[in-house]
Amino acid sequence: MTISKRRLVTATGLLITTLSTSLLAPSIAFSAEEGSAVAEGKSLAFSRKKGNCLACHMMGDGQSPGNIAPPLIAMKARYPDKAKLRAQIWDATAMNPDSPMPPFGKHQVISESELDKIVEYVWTL
Repeated sequence: MTISKRRLVTATGLLITTLSTSLLAPSIAFSAEEGSAVAEGKSLAFSRKKGNCLACHMMGDGQSPGNIAPPLIAMKARYPDKAKLRAQIWDATAMNPDSPMPPFGKHQVISESELDKIVEYVWTL
């Protein structure tokens, strides 16, 4: 392999490593208030009585996740507009009438405040 090809391969590998690291494990810095909302959101999302996201989704460090819905990963890339993520959790049937996802907000399974906290957590995934 010539030196220029070796440099290209090395540079490409470095770029891929950098991009995958930043996309898969982004550094997240929260204020105390944001951190609290994220922690509370995680607790609600994992709760069998509230969000119960793990029943259908693989997410974060959740134990025994379901596999009937998409994994909750790269959420900032999938939902750059946090309001759209909130709307999806509030009532997924608004965008897709055949969605099996329960309309958590519309059916008052979770409150507005709880929804906001779940969105804060899910958006970090």
